[in-house]
Order: sequence, then C-alpha cells, then structure tokens
Amino acid sequence: MTLDPKKLAKFASIERGPRDFINIDPLQTGGKLTPEAQKAIVEWGDGYSVCDFCPGCLDKMKQPPVSEFVHEVLPEFLGVDGARITNGAREAKFAVMHSIASEGDSVVMDGLAHYSSIVAAQRARLNIESVGHSGNPDYYIDPEGYGQAIEKVTSETGKVPALALLTYPDGNYGNLPDAKKIASICHEYDVPLLLNCAYSAGRMPIDAKAIGADFVSVSGHKSMAASGPIGIVGVNGDYVDTVFRKSPTHKIKEIEFLGCTARGATLMTLMASFPAVVERTQRWDEEVANARWFSEKLEGMGLIQVGQKPHNHDLMFFEAPIFYEISQKVKKGRYFLYKELKARQIHGIKAGLTKYFKLSTYGVGKEDLSFVVDSFEEIIDKYNK
Repeated sequence: MTLDPKKLAKFASIERGPRDFINIDPLQTGGKLTPEAQKAIVEWGDGYSVCDFCPGCLDKMKQPPVSEFVHEVLPEFLGVDGARITNGAREAKFAVMHSIASEGDSVVMDGLAHYSSIVAAQRARLNIESVGHSGNPDYYIDPEGYGQAIEKVTSETGKVPALALLTYPDGNYGNLPDAKKIASICHEYDVPLLLNCAYSAGRMPIDAKAIGADFVSVSGHKSMAASGPIGIVGVNGDYVDTVFRKSPTHKIKEIEFLGCTARGATLMTLMASFPAVVERTQRWDEEVANARWFSEKLEGMGLIQVGQKPHNHDLMFFEAPIFYEISQKVKKGRYFLYKELKARQIHGIKAGLTKYFKLSTYGVGKEDLSFVVDSFEEIIDKYNK
C-alpha cells in the first residue's frame, strides 16, 4: 500500500488556532491545562510512559504516585469511600450501571440528562424512566418527581429501579437541583443515587457523602484541567466491592475498567493540575458572583437568561431576541454575531447561533467579562443605529 505523502503531511501540521482569545465556550475553560499540566504532557506524552512503571494494576502504582492520588487524595476531595480513574464521565456512569444493575432493570434520571447518560443506560441494557422538569423559563427539577418516577417504575414492573441519576448541573442551563433532597427521597425507596458531576467537580466543591450520593461521575477534561479523555468514578458504602470487583481469572484486574483505563498524558495532567484545581474550588463563590453579574448585564441589554435565578453556576443559556432580529436584516446574518465576536478576539459562541446560545464565565475573570459585556453593547449599537 502506498499512501500519498501530501495527504500524510497534513496530519503532521495540525494547528488549533489562536489561544489568546477570551474563551466563553461552555465546554472548554474548566479543562484548560495549568502550566504544570502543560509540562507534564511533554514529560509523559509517550504512549508507554506510565505503563513502564505499572505493577500490573494502575491504581497500585507507587511512583509516579498514582496509588496515593487514587486511594487517598481523590476520595477525600470527592467525599467518597473509593475512586478510580476512567476514560471519561460517561465511562464512569456506565461502570456504575453495568455493575449494580441487570439487563431489563430500570434507571430513573432527570429530563435534562446528558445524552451520554442515556447511551450508557442503553449500553447496559437498562430501561429509562425520565423525571420531568417545569420547562421554559426555569427548567426546574422537582425533587418529588424522583419519588413519583420510582413509584411508577415499581408499579409497572413490580421491581424498584436499580439506580437513579441526577445531572449536577445539567449541560444546557447550568441548573443545580436540590441534590441532597433528591438523594434522601431515593434512599426512602432504597434506590442508590449517581450524581453526574461532569460540569461541577473540579470547578466547585463536591462532597458526595454530605449530599447523600452513592456514586459520582467526574470529567477531568471538562472540569479538572486535564488532557482528555479522562474521568473519575467515586463510590460510597458497600457499592465499592460491587463496582470495583475483580476478575476471577486475572486476580488483580477490575472487570468494569477492563483491567486498566486512562493512563499516560491524560492521567499525569490530571495529577499535575490537581493542586490548582483544589485551590480554585475554594474560590467558587467568586465564580458564581461573576456569573450573576454577567447575566444581569446581558439581561439589561434585552437578552434573557434561561434557567435558575439567581444563577448558581458558570454555565448559562441565553435567549437573544435582539441578536436574532439583527440576523434577519443583515447579509449572511446567521453568522454576524460569531464574526463580530471573533473580530474582538472572543471565542465560544458557535457560528450560526443568534436566537439563543449557551456560554460559560468560568475562569474568565471580571476584567475580561467586562470586555465581553462591552462588546455585546457595541455590536447592538452598531446594528441598531
């Protein structure tokens, strides 16, 4: 086989684009590498780097200190009895579902659940019962809805659901439901709760035990300043032995993780960023204050923040009738907002979106957020003269 050298050459010179833009993308800033992680990715980038030190089981590795990180530091950070590295939050969710449920069992989850939660349940061959929400404008999840969904499943199948899942926060509106109350309601029916913390753990403090969650799923590349894909699953109580059960034929290999998961650069960047991640979770109140200030400024221009108010998270969804009206009048109007923001070195709102969009203020800081606010005002003034 002879491959065209010109085609091959393009793979050796892939560029990401400008990095000095103000970034308000809802997926990106929580995963931005720290300087320490940038150094680690060079040091540990070879495919075999961490495997060279493996004693046969990743979480038993002493140097680099993976064992201490996994068995001591992460459980304390997340408020769990046991933790493991996964290839992402979705793999963490699947590991829980597959280990504690059987084919045909049911899982109850919020109506705002991420698609990966649904696909994980489908892969585990589980039935899904959805907990509704209030719809526009707040998309409120009533904790009592979990009790109602559990009772419905029990009535229809004669068996309580194997699991309940809560997205905390949801990936569209950034709402933080009353997780503690939901956990309490689920436990009244002896149903364990999995908290999907892909957009929270690593940005804000998460204590699964204090909340009452039996499991947590975490994304390292979305919220813990790590090179992805990588995640964490945290487990409490007797479920530790179930989720972390070992192969009967390969005694040190844990079945749900196929013996080993994320390693190399992904794992080492997660560890290298961790001190900074711990520190930044202690400044969560500042992040929430910035998000609320930003929301208030945009609403003052005629935009509408959809979801919880006052808002309690950096991720926000806005309806923007004023930008949509402009888009109907200008040439190639769907893209005018994206182009105007790009000209001001602001990244994060997808090209073609004007009627509504979501964004994140996480880690941007008040000065740059002020520039974004001023930019929105300038764009409105420019087209509404």
